[in-house]
Amino acid sequence: MVDVALLFGRIVLLALLYLFLFATVKTGMGMVGGKALRKRSELAIRVVTGPKEVTGISVPLSGPVVIGRSPDADLVIADDFVSSTHAKIVPSDDGFTLEDLGSTNGTLVNGQPATRPLPVSAGDVIELGQNRLEVVRL
Repeated sequence: MVDVALLFGRIVLLALLYLFLFATVKTGMGMVGGKALRKRSELAIRVVTGPKEVTGISVPLSGPVVIGRSPDADLVIADDFVSSTHAKIVPSDDGFTLEDLGSTNGTLVNGQPATRPLPVSAGDVIELGQNRLEVVRL
């Protein structure tokens, strides 16, 4: 009787393991092959005006991008008018959204203060102090 119970337990455990693996692969395939992800990854942020070390650099928008003076930021801009973690660009349902992270000098998107999360798309201009960034297509 104990052998039958152990066999049944093994079968149930194996079935749960396969169900978990199936759900994981299905979720991963949706993230990799989704149209929205492919569309979003065609954008990048390019430094148009700023310190000479970063002017002309483009960072692909394939996920969240933190912009700031901190070495931990994804796009480091060594400028006194840029906060340590100044702003963040995050994926959203419709593309990307820029959030000001409580910076001292503020962030402008197309001349509009980013007092709330603002959508950004190709051609938009982001200003952080005296630095100018542009959202471009790859």
